[in-house]
Amino acid sequence: MQSVRIHAFGGPDVLTLETEPTPEPQPEEILVRVNAASVNPVDYKIRNGGYVAEDRLPLTLGRDFSGVVESCGARVDAFKPGDAVYGLLAPDRGGYAEFVAAKAQDCTAKPRRLDHLHAAAVPLAALTAWQGIFDHGGLSAGQRVLIHGAAGGVGHFAVQFAKANGATVYATCSGRDIDFVRSLGADKVIDYENQRFEDTVRDIDLVYDLVAGDTQERSWSVLKQGGIIVSTLQQPSKEKAAERKARGAYYMTKPDGAQLAEIGRLIDAGAVRVEIGRVFPLRQAADAERALEEGHVRGKIILKVA
Repeated sequence: MQSVRIHAFGGPDVLTLETEPTPEPQPEEILVRVNAASVNPVDYKIRNGGYVAEDRLPLTLGRDFSGVVESCGARVDAFKPGDAVYGLLAPDRGGYAEFVAAKAQDCTAKPRRLDHLHAAAVPLAALTAWQGIFDHGGLSAGQRVLIHGAAGGVGHFAVQFAKANGATVYATCSGRDIDFVRSLGADKVIDYENQRFEDTVRDIDLVYDLVAGDTQERSWSVLKQGGIIVSTLQQPSKEKAAERKARGAYYMTKPDGAQLAEIGRLIDAGAVRVEIGRVFPLRQAADAERALEEGHVRGKIILKVA
């Protein structure tokens, strides 16, 4: 099979299209013929030398995928060859490839409403948003949430999940994305380039921070007593949390087939839509990562594999 791998850390040019043996699924794995994979910030962070030790190289990048089951391990009974599936991969395997052996428990049926390109955009970004606002943020109906970076891959899911759960949604984004974020269901959209969110927002139960830095620091002022800042990028200050009688949480996304199935049900019910920014062929994975790393992207960047 063909795959895109790195043999050394560095810029996009270290990505190489190679031929390697097709993996054999272990007893609790499924072998999936990959139709599409998504490109995420974690991919270029790994490529640049983050998260992974050098002795793990060579490494195939890509954390999520959509495709069709080719074969099943001996202990797998939830899937059969020909099933359309999507999933989030464990860090020891990659989706920038024509085939991937995935843990069956980390996969679920592809949403019927989505083609493979759109389905591949879902797992990592949607699970990140789901786990951030619900598992760590404890968001419930009637609460107020502020989402920073609302037009991006994770942010556009977070807005929709929060709204579907009955929350009042405040969101920050660039001016060019205001109409898009409003169309996702946000109650109040703030152009961060021309307006300070703290001049408009107050008494927030949950700040979901996808920006970090000064944006996170300023967010303490809008948080209500007992509220929480949840971030995928930076550990919120314990000192600031204590001063505000609030909480902070930093987390890493975990594969979860059951949560992905629940997200798929929302998609099939029409409550959540998926936004794709650009699509690249597998051989142009370097260009895809460059586009994500260097530019402002609405929604997700996708690699078309099959």
